[in-house]
Amino acid sequence: MVARVDVPGRWPLVGHTVRLLRNPVEFLSSLPASGDVVRIFLGPLPVFLVITPELAWQVLSTDAAKFDKGVVFDKMRPLFGDGLATSNGAFNQRQRRMVLPAFSRARIEGYAEHTMRTYAENLADQWKPGEIVQVDKRMQDVVLSIAARTLFSAELGPRVLDEIRRSIPIMLKYVLVRAFSPPFVEKLPIPANRRFDEAAARLREVIPEVVVTAREQGVDHGDLLSTFLAARDEETGEPMSDEQIRDEVVTILTTGAETTAVALSWFFHEIGRRPDVRRRFHEEIDSVVGDRPVEFADLPKLEYTHRIINEIVRRTPPIILMRRAREDLVLGGVRIKKGTEVAVSQHTLHRNPRYFPQPDRFDPDRWAPDRAAELPKGAFIPFGAGARFCPGHFFAQTEIAMVAATIARRWQLDPVPGLRVYAQVKATMQPNQLPMTAVLRRNDP
Repeated sequence: MVARVDVPGRWPLVGHTVRLLRNPVEFLSSLPASGDVVRIFLGPLPVFLVITPELAWQVLSTDAAKFDKGVVFDKMRPLFGDGLATSNGAFNQRQRRMVLPAFSRARIEGYAEHTMRTYAENLADQWKPGEIVQVDKRMQDVVLSIAARTLFSAELGPRVLDEIRRSIPIMLKYVLVRAFSPPFVEKLPIPANRRFDEAAARLREVIPEVVVTAREQGVDHGDLLSTFLAARDEETGEPMSDEQIRDEVVTILTTGAETTAVALSWFFHEIGRRPDVRRRFHEEIDSVVGDRPVEFADLPKLEYTHRIINEIVRRTPPIILMRRAREDLVLGGVRIKKGTEVAVSQHTLHRNPRYFPQPDRFDPDRWAPDRAAELPKGAFIPFGAGARFCPGHFFAQTEIAMVAATIARRWQLDPVPGLRVYAQVKATMQPNQLPMTAVLRRNDP
């Protein structure tokens, strides 16, 4: 056994939380210098964070059955309920079996051409040459609209879309502070807590109304909600309850939609800063798609586009994945007792210079097939790994590619000179601002 390594810079009461929230990339990227398994403190709570790809893979995949979701997910249960994001054990496995059909390739193909492309085209139709577009806001709007339309049919969606657009941004603004703060902070009557709780309550109130209406109609609208309603557990034959469906819908809205919107925002920002990258991207779109609308069959051919997407999600993944040991075990020579909080940081893994040379450099070509094949398991896990791998990963990748290609077929987005764009720490790494100038490339009739 080896001695644990405590990360320096711990503050009284709050531990390393302030450093983590103030500059997570700098803090998490500094941890490999302390060892393969290090101990940080979220408030007074000790957390063992694994550093290497091999240990990350052990926690998330090889020994996944030895861990439950950690304390951050406990704190999110009032919002997510017992959805895939927060549940454990046999119940989590049951829910996963029932949710997976909603994200089948056939379903996603339909969403890509009938919903994702349509909303992206509608957005592109609104711009005028020379207009300053608030790209981060527009990407959030289009992704939330796509999420609402794929979750709920056209007949049901408008009833909740306004509340989704109102409440989701509020919850995402405060969720990270709630997740990483000491327990006493959650109980303080401060505006952040009140706004978070009110937004979560509104969303969890309006969605069950839609679920009940859809169940009473008994019609397959071709949306995710219809798939959830029709799902049956292959072992028991039991359906999901209305409460379980509500929890999964809230989880999708507050996790998948936000990460996709943020990835699209950084996509246009990064290629705007790199004319060489943008030129290759536009050339690929022109070559594969040309003058017609983007089709689902085009997406696998957009090889360079997918390199850009991989580089975006490498640089802007979720902050941290938490787990809790269900039994005594050993990680990297460190004894971990049952009940101990364990964490994996994608930021630490994705910026390890051993696997990603010059990790701060935006380089889509690091995802060329020969280079990407050299990465060990656990080095690149933007959607998690193992049994809890995100079931919506293909949906998200399809949506990013479809929206980016549809917009870029007609428009080039240029940075506004003199403005500083940087990542704000909320639920994800959101840009602080992202105004860009729309330059017309192709004028569709």
